[in-house]
Amino acid sequence: MTARLVGLLLLAFVTLGASLLVGGVDLAPGAIFNALAHPHASADVTIVWQLRLPRVVIAAAVGLELSVAGALLQGMLRNPLVDPYLTGVSAGAAAAITLAIVAGVAAPLIPGIGFIAGLGAALLVASLARRGAGLDANRLILAGVSLSALFSAFIALILTRGQSADYAAEIISWLAGSMAGRGWNDLALSLPYAGGGLILAALAVPMLNALRVGTVRAAAAGVNVDRAQWLLLASAALLTASAVALAGMVGFVGLIVPHLARRIVGSDARVLVPACALLGMTLCMLADAAARTLVAPAELPVGVLLAFIGVPTFLYLYLRGGVAA
Repeated sequence: MTARLVGLLLLAFVTLGASLLVGGVDLAPGAIFNALAHPHASADVTIVWQLRLPRVVIAAAVGLELSVAGALLQGMLRNPLVDPYLTGVSAGAAAAITLAIVAGVAAPLIPGIGFIAGLGAALLVASLARRGAGLDANRLILAGVSLSALFSAFIALILTRGQSADYAAEIISWLAGSMAGRGWNDLALSLPYAGGGLILAALAVPMLNALRVGTVRAAAAGVNVDRAQWLLLASAALLTASAVALAGMVGFVGLIVPHLARRIVGSDARVLVPACALLGMTLCMLADAAARTLVAPAELPVGVLLAFIGVPTFLYLYLRGGVAA
């Protein structure tokens, strides 16, 4: 398993390097390496350090966050069809961002609004799913789906009434998912929350294997089930909200990557979660690079491109019997 993780790590680094070659200006690998090694002496430093590198790193961060969140929730709920957006984070963030754009809120404030609203939606879903001191899996799924449908209806209403308005295009851009226009400042703002989510995940991963066999057996094995569920849900909510604030609605990453990772490293959460992180980084960097090149000089929304990739992949895994929690 260690060798496979090392292989995934090397693949992620190779993808990062290849993604730096993609852009409107042709740069040789030597020029990019020189700009990275000498950030104050290269003529290409602005292109590499201020445009390409932050975008590639943000794509990697989004992939990592969504993939880890998906693996945690699928394991906790023992449901292979769960994705990070089940917590209501994406729909709540999208509704708040839509309202903020219509209200004319300054663009730099919009990601933060989306993050806060996403966490608020996750708290609402968790409160509806609460049973005693813990969480009821069925209630969590029903609450997440119901609130997501409600928020989606709100967004559709605004878009329907504002089809000719200037803000409609900006809203659609957020809903379609994109890393365009993001930079180091956006990454810095989301980093503390993503870091908090990863710390919580690290604390809960040792308990995730026990939860996969059922809450009753996990409790019999000495696991504090309620604590583990809240840690996993908090981690998934923080990671998903951070990803949404960075890139908008980027779907299918948190659903597909855990299934692919299980086929490579198995279901042991201690290995599966790092594998999901590395695979998610690679997938999002590849998707973002493709989104910038397929219709250049225009750009495809990365969320749309991932949907075209994710649906056939998931159907293939399902039909081949590769979908398992």
